[in-house]
Amino acid sequence: MENRKYIKLSLSVVLAAVTAISAQLKFNLGPVPYTMQNFGVVLSGLLLGRFGAVAQLIYLGMIAAGIPAASGFKGGIGVLFGFTAGYLWSFPLAAYIVGLAREKIWKNKNRRELFLLWLSSCLAVIPVYIIGFYVFYKFATGSKLSPLLLKYCKAVESRLNLHLSTFWMIFLSAVLIFVPQDYFMDHLFAVLVFAYVDKMLRERGIELV
Repeated sequence: MENRKYIKLSLSVVLAAVTAISAQLKFNLGPVPYTMQNFGVVLSGLLLGRFGAVAQLIYLGMIAAGIPAASGFKGGIGVLFGFTAGYLWSFPLAAYIVGLAREKIWKNKNRRELFLLWLSSCLAVIPVYIIGFYVFYKFATGSKLSPLLLKYCKAVESRLNLHLSTFWMIFLSAVLIFVPQDYFMDHLFAVLVFAYVDKMLRERGIELV
């Protein structure tokens, strides 16, 4: 039992590093910056179960320690209190929910259960969107960064040829614009990688707990 805890802790460190690396996998479509960060968050929960939250706490600790692990090779305590802090602080919760779902769902290890894991991952990150939006909105409407953040939001709105209220313009730019890429790239890829790793481990007589 003690040995298993050490294995989980070691794997948590690896998955924290995976999250840091995936945060740097970035591409832009117009003014919108997309990263693969959710891949690391979801994969942590899938591989570690509820212990996946520990991997994300380690990830936050890496950022706090000044390691350039956040998107854009950023690090330092200031990142954890900036306009993206709501997303970051929610990662452990999302990983925990994904992990709980994996522990409940992954029994027969079939395609139906894989679909349910993907669906569960989509639901698990809703708190990330809600809390992330709340913090971003506060910065966009009442801080020194407001002009810069509102400029970004207006660029997204203009790109889509929309005319929205300030609230919905920010919601679009801070949440909605990222959902398709998160769900159909990051989460789908994480579920497929999990299925491959799980099969490989079972062939060697190792069961994920």
